[in-house]
Amino acid sequence: MVTGSLRFAAATMLCALSLGVAVAGEVSRPAGVVELFTSQGCTSCPPADAIFEELVKKGEVVALAYHIDYWDYLGWRDTLGSKDNTERQYGYAKSFGARSVYTPQAVINGRTHVAGSSQSAIDGALGKFARSGQGMSVDIKVMRAGDSIVIDAGEGAGDEKGQVVLVYFEPARPVAIERGENSGKTITYWNAVTSVQTAGMWHGAAARYEFPANEIAKKGAGGCAVLLQATGKDGLPGPILGAAMVKAPESHALSAQK
Repeated sequence: MVTGSLRFAAATMLCALSLGVAVAGEVSRPAGVVELFTSQGCTSCPPADAIFEELVKKGEVVALAYHIDYWDYLGWRDTLGSKDNTERQYGYAKSFGARSVYTPQAVINGRTHVAGSSQSAIDGALGKFARSGQGMSVDIKVMRAGDSIVIDAGEGAGDEKGQVVLVYFEPARPVAIERGENSGKTITYWNAVTSVQTAGMWHGAAARYEFPANEIAKKGAGGCAVLLQATGKDGLPGPILGAAMVKAPESHALSAQK
């Protein structure tokens, strides 16, 4: 029998070894960034989760799922939810001048929001921003250097500035939901965010950032996304100017989590 601690150590080692392949030093300019705010306790969310899964599998955008906690009172506590994820959604609401938050909500490139259950709305927003030059306009290059991950952010236009944000996430995880609005369903959740941290400030000029490679194994078994995100008044999240993914190794099939 393999103990939990040995499994974790093995996963950490595999992640460190795989980064030499997963982080190849290529410049990244994905088609956009889709941040889905969802909940296991929301009856309207499973269709959005299915659309999100397809976005992850296609690999054309950086796709991140933030499980919120404000629907937990309906009878099922989201096993992937967190207060921090909810706070990020409220930060976007303030940035957009919205009066309330909702699920499923898809935030596109940090610039607008649409119903996460509408494939056409997501595709439409991504296409609109690509045509208007509001897609990923700054190159992000991620490399492995010894025990570190090195991020090179390219040069921006004009007086752009922002933060380099690391968003850690889980691998695909099936969850058996026993109570609440989705009781009886087993749903596989992809790229569920576990934590968000700021790696440093970006002032429009090309810059380099470095962080320990083992942080990925500790904070996000699925990997992490690198977002170059402008910040608005009071530090609110703003437009995303560049993005890249740092993938952990392929996860083995998991049993449903309760």
